[in-house]
Amino acid sequence: MASTKEILGQDADYLLNHESKTVPKENLYVPGPDFVDRVYKSTDRSPVVLRNLQSLFDHGQLGGTGYLSILPVDQGIEHSAGASFAPNPMYFDPENIVKLAMESNCNAVASTVGALGSIARDYAHKIPFIAKINHNELLTYPETHDQIMFGSVDQAYNMGAVAVGATIYFGSEQSDRQIQEVSKAFERAHQLGLGTILWAYLRNPGFKKDGTDYHTASDLTSQAIHLSASLQADIVKQKMPTNNGGYTAVGYGKTHDKVYSELTSDHPIDLTRYQVMNSFMGRAGLINSGGGSAESDLEDAVKTAVINKRAGGMGLIMGRKAFQRPMKDGIEIIRSVQSVYADESITLA
Repeated sequence: MASTKEILGQDADYLLNHESKTVPKENLYVPGPDFVDRVYKSTDRSPVVLRNLQSLFDHGQLGGTGYLSILPVDQGIEHSAGASFAPNPMYFDPENIVKLAMESNCNAVASTVGALGSIARDYAHKIPFIAKINHNELLTYPETHDQIMFGSVDQAYNMGAVAVGATIYFGSEQSDRQIQEVSKAFERAHQLGLGTILWAYLRNPGFKKDGTDYHTASDLTSQAIHLSASLQADIVKQKMPTNNGGYTAVGYGKTHDKVYSELTSDHPIDLTRYQVMNSFMGRAGLINSGGGSAESDLEDAVKTAVINKRAGGMGLIMGRKAFQRPMKDGIEIIRSVQSVYADESITLA
């Protein structure tokens, strides 16, 4: 397997040697082997939540490092089963999703209540389950974009999951209801001893301005992260920022000049560090998503991992780049990402 530096190619120096001048790394709660003891233990989470979170951090190739490599496959609902699994029909069977996570030595597998529930007795004790309880279904016509509950926290608990996952479309017309639903679900999850992971996505046509899409702007996505931490998400999943200045471009909401002049720069590590800052300075772990599948999947995944780690993030959650390829190739991509987090020479910027 090629080294991280070889995979990064001409971007190696730009990413591996960047020195962040925004917020000192000493101010962050950074991932490490003792993260549950050092950070989560200070919260109001019960001992059972801490135990389940620890089991998440202790499993797989990255077990004991404080970093997470999670395989998420809920695209059968979110993008339709045909669009998601036709490139690799074996994944119509949820057992193969779990097998891919196990063969890749991931910390956990995240999928729908239905998919995980269909094979729970065979696998819940072999790899940590993260049960996703709400989804955006795409069979309604005309299309609507709304996250609605598909399952309950109690179902996740009964199948042996260690955590629940949920999505909020911050900025959408339905976001008020989604926030209330997820808040109640996360409260119930913590009562039952489950960890909570929030997919903190933006969704509003107004976030596209003058031909530029600000759905992945650092300032806007970071506010979604801050709201997620406020909802007591233990871990927040967010897309990696690709630009900045969403507030100023769209011309709404409240921000501050220092966000752009001091707390961020145009470097992707600094844009991502601002996301970490908004996760209560890292108290709620930030995991970035791997994005859709493309020809440059390996390079893109490793680049994302380096940026996330050097910014102060907690890991990567990557699905389509892995399961839409032959299993051997998907495993190679996931393990290349894991090697970034296991490499102690790749340090905080």
